[in-house]
Amino acid sequence: MKDPKTATLLFRSGKLVCTGATNLEQVNKAVKTVVASIRKAGVKVDKVPPAQVQNIVASADLGQPVNLSSVVITLGLDRVEYEPEVFPGLVYRLKEPKVVILLFGSGKLVCTGAKVPEDVEAAVNNIRNELRAENLLL
Repeated sequence: MKDPKTATLLFRSGKLVCTGATNLEQVNKAVKTVVASIRKAGVKVDKVPPAQVQNIVASADLGQPVNLSSVVITLGLDRVEYEPEVFPGLVYRLKEPKVVILLFGSGKLVCTGAKVPEDVEAAVNNIRNELRAENLLL
């Protein structure tokens, strides 16, 4: 859809998955639009389904380059995956909040798996503080 700029997957079970929205208001608008289209096509829909956030994807920038090889050595392989031949980013699995961060040498990162915006903020702060504590960030 163009307004809001989202994509919605509709499954035979009647479930919908909406991606691309930047807030819950956009999700609700997209779902209502899809339901209206389905009704217009002659399909009986009793009610507009409530939206439930399953996965927030967010990006951030630490503001400086990061030596990913040093991060692996310092943080250890139990929480970090880094195979630069396969993927240029380091995969960092946080236990609290339970999210995954893709960290790139540029200092940019992508956080995925959060259910609430506060988890994204906590995850970015956690990794920033951890890298600073190990002198991997200024």
